[in-house]
Amino acid sequence: MENTYNPAEIESKWQQSWTEQNLYKTDTTITKPKFYALSMFPYPSGNLHMGHVRNYVITDVVARHKRMQGHRVLHPMGWDAFGLPAENAAIERGIHPATWTYQNIAHMRGQLQKLGLSIDWDREVATCSPEYYRWTQWIFLKFYEGGLAYQKDGMVNWDPIDQTVLANEQVDGNGRSWRSGAIVEKKALKQWYFKITEYAEQLLTDLDQLSGWPERVRTMQANWIGKSIGANLEFPIVGASEKITVFTTRPDTVYGVSYVVLAPEHPLTVQVTTSDRKAAVDAFIAEVKSQSEIDRTAEDKPKRGVPTGAMAINPFTGAEVPIWIADYVLYEYGTGAVMGVPAHDVRDFKFAKQYQLPITQVIAAPAQDPSNLAPLTAAYTEAGTIVNSSQFDGLDSVTAKQSIIEYAEQHGYGNGKIQYRLRDWLISRQRYWGAPIPMIHCPNCGTVPVPEADLPVRLPEDVEFTGKGGNPLAQLESWVNVPCPNCGTPAKRETDTMDTFVDSSWYFLRYPDAGNDEQIFDPKITNDWMPVDQYVGGIEHAVLHLLYARFFTKIVRDFGAGDGGKTKLLNFDEPFKHLLTQGMVQSTTYQNPQTGKYIDPATVLDRAHPTDPVTGSALEVTFDKMSKSKYNGIAPEQVIGKYGVDTARMFILFKAPPEKDLEWDDADVEGQFRFLNRVWRLVMGVKPATTSISGELSKSEKDLRRFIHHAIQAITEDLDGDYQFNTAVSELMKLSNAITDADCKDSPVYAEGIETLLILAAPFAPHMTEELWQLTGHTGSIHEQSWRQFDPAALVADEITLVIQVMGKTRGTIQVPATKDSATLEAHARESEITKKFTEGKEIKKVIVVPGKLVNFIIG
Repeated sequence: MENTYNPAEIESKWQQSWTEQNLYKTDTTITKPKFYALSMFPYPSGNLHMGHVRNYVITDVVARHKRMQGHRVLHPMGWDAFGLPAENAAIERGIHPATWTYQNIAHMRGQLQKLGLSIDWDREVATCSPEYYRWTQWIFLKFYEGGLAYQKDGMVNWDPIDQTVLANEQVDGNGRSWRSGAIVEKKALKQWYFKITEYAEQLLTDLDQLSGWPERVRTMQANWIGKSIGANLEFPIVGASEKITVFTTRPDTVYGVSYVVLAPEHPLTVQVTTSDRKAAVDAFIAEVKSQSEIDRTAEDKPKRGVPTGAMAINPFTGAEVPIWIADYVLYEYGTGAVMGVPAHDVRDFKFAKQYQLPITQVIAAPAQDPSNLAPLTAAYTEAGTIVNSSQFDGLDSVTAKQSIIEYAEQHGYGNGKIQYRLRDWLISRQRYWGAPIPMIHCPNCGTVPVPEADLPVRLPEDVEFTGKGGNPLAQLESWVNVPCPNCGTPAKRETDTMDTFVDSSWYFLRYPDAGNDEQIFDPKITNDWMPVDQYVGGIEHAVLHLLYARFFTKIVRDFGAGDGGKTKLLNFDEPFKHLLTQGMVQSTTYQNPQTGKYIDPATVLDRAHPTDPVTGSALEVTFDKMSKSKYNGIAPEQVIGKYGVDTARMFILFKAPPEKDLEWDDADVEGQFRFLNRVWRLVMGVKPATTSISGELSKSEKDLRRFIHHAIQAITEDLDGDYQFNTAVSELMKLSNAITDADCKDSPVYAEGIETLLILAAPFAPHMTEELWQLTGHTGSIHEQSWRQFDPAALVADEITLVIQVMGKTRGTIQVPATKDSATLEAHARESEITKKFTEGKEIKKVIVVPGKLVNFIIG
């Protein structure tokens, strides 16, 4: 074995040894600086692919490096284990969701362990475990106690055949149920919400604290929160006592309102519609119900509407304007009504042109003559001068916004308003496999919280999964029917379960004290480890998961430890100090462009000219994100079985910067395997040095030592800075080549190079470096060694290569002492044979010296 690199034997040996040694048990030595390294935990779908591997290997390299730098490191793992797929598996396979989930967890845990990850498995959590969701329910009760959890009617996707609520992802592009094929309806059901809007301003302003996050993620979060400064304006309805309230960020355009639009779902729609318009309005409402929110608001789709027959009054002009309903206005957003100002809004302009509605310009471009305005050919959306707006004419539009708001407030037409795009978080799910909402509905007492002492409210096991008839929990009377905890009257449990985003919004707070049976966590322990120093996960979680995690952190911080406010559970505002959003791993896909179907590569015989094995049609070949449905997932076992774990890790880290997408390439995997074999042969040919470095070093020794310490400096910067793992691996390759080429193999410097190469490579290729560390006579694990520090003196060269130029053209190079000043460099250059040859017989008029680099002679 010592002569041949055998990754399978080495890796199984050391993984067992590390487990026996408890090598990765979390160090709790309080005097050491802490480092919390965390990957977003996976959903236990059953199998990892190389995309998952990239996420966890990145975090593992960071964790290993920080340990070697002297930190105590928390590097845990768990499972985001509730959710719809497990329930679907129960329906399709006839297996209980818990059985399916825990089988998958066991399999994926084994896959992760084979990757040699330095995870402390003693801190493992699974969100579907009663020991975990007990505290998810406890958090819900705290939300409810603080007025941050409430019920209200909300619009849901309803399958009229299966009689069940569908998630958005269960509705296809044609508005049909994925299972029954029925046209999905919008239905109002009582739902549970978290009042995230209460924290909208904090969530927005605290983004300034997150300097360690990618700018685009912060921008995405800010846009999702969507702070708008404007006004609520009220338009009285002709012949009725009600008023239509609209929110607008452009009160400066109010004199240009030519119509008002209600959402089809708005309660006023039914009230204001005239009898002669009722049939058309009802038909339009029914049609809109089948559309998804995305379809209704898509920019590239025409906006449609119908008049209600009713009129509203623009309070600023006294003019009557028609009331319409349109598909692009959503009741859940803003006030569910908008004012139509076609002259100054692109969408309104198109709508007005389509339905021949008036267009009144009230803002003129700075260069326009307000007294001679030509009809608009497109909406004017920029700032300008107010026109056709009574006493506000002549004001610039920015000033006019505030003036019109003040006028509205003085006359009772409305008021200034700050509004957010962010909506309260609907957490109800009419499904079984989720954390039960710990509430009881009593006919006498109303909605009553389950007492904390009765947590967890456990999911019953004797449930049937048919896919029909709604939530399986609601069918189980033995579980639903309970006495009211307040008065003892027969009552019913809440049968909705929580959105899985709730489970993943606080798991990082549990890891530091995962085994605590008495409380959600010990504040002293969790505050010691938090916030997470480095969080790693996909860009697809840039908005919702990260926003909800930030929200939960602020809530838990505020509601305290239950001792009357004396103790705060958390003493920080933000959960993740630094965020790395790794790119996707992409691999080859084969798709039939005629059918749109993806083809299994195993059935494609000619990869150079691929055709569909069934139809014979030519296939399109692309790189795409790994996916089972596209037949392009690459299982870790495929790579590990052939090349070993360390090769898979090295490829993942070398192929692309971590934030960029990575294209899978078997040839590049083979290249990393060859590199590790070269390192193996290099190190196996070395005898451990018996003497330390001392005395005067030869030129070969100095050159090698300079390579060694440059590598230490460069790789340390790559791992401490922006995690440029690809350039760090490149430096390892350069160091390996320098050691191979060095002409001082019996020198202690050479031995220093071998040791340094192994230590620097240890976070990347942990198994091979551990084996070579032992084989070169060292004791103790390489992963417990101290990270090398570079010696600045070793980086200083005795000589430098000086470029000789004549008239800006390079003529050759010479070796000169490294520490000489400009005058001395010029003297060395003048004395060189190169300069004499190319300036002979010519006058040197000027000399340009770039210290440490070149001397340029200007001749006449």
